[in-house]
Amino acid sequence: MSRATSRARPRGDDGSTLPLIAAFCALGLALVLLVGAASSLYLERKRLFTLADGAALVGAEAFELSQVTREGTRIHPHLRSGDVRSAVEGYLAAGGHDEFEGLELEEAGSVDGLTATVTVSAWWRPPVLTIFVPEGLRVEATATARSVFG
Repeated sequence: MSRATSRARPRGDDGSTLPLIAAFCALGLALVLLVGAASSLYLERKRLFTLADGAALVGAEAFELSQVTREGTRIHPHLRSGDVRSAVEGYLAAGGHDEFEGLELEEAGSVDGLTATVTVSAWWRPPVLTIFVPEGLRVEATATARSVFG
């Protein structure tokens, strides 16, 4: 019975699964590295956005009481871009944000006098260098905050 079984199997198929297993293992490893790099980039972008959001909140509070105006029943402050920028620079200098590589304040100001807009950027480096992902990317995050009296 074993002779009949061995005759029915073609002899050219011996060892053909080993290259397939090696190729699928390489593909799986590449996929794991890509997903890890994408997750790392996503988390870095979220952390940078959190920093920009906090800086925008500080910028939205950068007004003197003399800059508060009243229009009918509405009371609102008037933000100046210079005041917003200096408040945000102070926040970033005092914050201890050493975990960001090459952190820069790209923009901080107020266009309409009510809303503070802050843009920060930093370098992202992948956790494992591979040929599939770049060595690093400049990541940017923009946040806005509005000064409102209730």
